[in-house]
Amino acid sequence: MGKLTLVSTGAGGTRYLTGEAISAIENADLVVSYTKYAKDLQEYIGDKELFTSGMTKEIERVSHAVEAAKNGKDVALISNGDANVYAMGSLVVELIDVNDYWNKIDYVSLPGISSVLALASEVGAPLSQDFCLISLSDRLTDFDLIQKRIALALDADFVIAIYNPKSKSRLEPYNQMLEKLRDINPNRPVVVARDLGRTSQYINITIAKELIDAGVENEDVNMSTTILIGNSSTKLTKNRKVLTPRGYLNKYDLDGEKKDGWRAND
Repeated sequence: MGKLTLVSTGAGGTRYLTGEAISAIENADLVVSYTKYAKDLQEYIGDKELFTSGMTKEIERVSHAVEAAKNGKDVALISNGDANVYAMGSLVVELIDVNDYWNKIDYVSLPGISSVLALASEVGAPLSQDFCLISLSDRLTDFDLIQKRIALALDADFVIAIYNPKSKSRLEPYNQMLEKLRDINPNRPVVVARDLGRTSQYINITIAKELIDAGVENEDVNMSTTILIGNSSTKLTKNRKVLTPRGYLNKYDLDGEKKDGWRAND
């Protein structure tokens, strides 16, 4: 029986690689990867057998990895971010299941640091209340369903992380998102980040109005961008970090004692 390890490499570059991820790559007989990610990981791949392909060739890569593992190889299949967050995890499980290879492949999935978590660590404490992730890519998800999810998430007052906001040929999902943001406080904190973990990392802490005014032509927004939209309680700290208070100081004084009005068992 071969082994297929789905290796999550984190938000970008090698900064967020876990020890498990490095070990899986170094111990593999074959590494399968999107071409760009393989270049980032060359120091760990070395002269190993390598299979790469470009954007939109996910089925080709996963099929190659699954068949190689079925034929006895130890395969590391590379996935950026966390493999189970808008990435390769679902396709791997589907193809193993469709081919009924569960008894023929030892399958392992390694977690990674998705860009929303990497971004949160850079800008303060923006995710201290309920939050959601929404991808604006309508390549595999219905356009209307994406827009419904954005509207409902705003109505429910989630902190919202937006993945895959726009590409050169795919502007309308992003444009419609901007239209929905017009209904919130124009001063609500928003973070625009790109290429997290790489030397080209860019982070801009701004407000909803500025994001809306920049429109779909905003050059800071592309497929490598993560956008973080605060909820109604999110604010900027004195040094312009982003804070979504968990609520501790609503309930407790600075000495840790409960404020008047809170029940003893709260």
